[in-house]
Amino acid sequence: MPNLSELLEPIAAWFRSLGVPDPIVHWGHPAMMAIVVFVMGSYVGLTGWRGRVVEDKDAAVKSRIDHRKLAPLMYVFIVLGATGGILSLVMQHKPILTSPHFWTASTVLILLTGNALIAAIGFGNNKATLRTIHAYSGSIALCLLFLHALLGLKLGLSI
Repeated sequence: MPNLSELLEPIAAWFRSLGVPDPIVHWGHPAMMAIVVFVMGSYVGLTGWRGRVVEDKDAAVKSRIDHRKLAPLMYVFIVLGATGGILSLVMQHKPILTSPHFWTASTVLILLTGNALIAAIGFGNNKATLRTIHAYSGSIALCLLFLHALLGLKLGLSI
């Protein structure tokens, strides 16, 4: 049975055939994901928590609306970024499943998918417990993304 790298090699070969410069292949994923994680992620986390804790009702509503608008886009960018990161490794003929960077990404994707599902079901008719799980799970995912970035930098410098 072929491994993941072998399954993705035809796609990676197609991208290699485009003649993308090596620095872009090597550092493109980290550069784009840094924007998603540090800018979007921080804003999504801030607006989510502001919507929960700020006492000014108008400010809380605005924060919840901003969170609701941007969080799904951030999720899509993170899923696409994970795909790009995996393809970048395959394009560079590097192993995928062996780094802590891969496993932190996988954990974040699981946490954020759970959060997306909780939001998609309307927090179980707006149950406080599900809203709390959503808030803390998202915060854990964001903290894990910061660790993930450090592990990615270490990985990038090592290959």
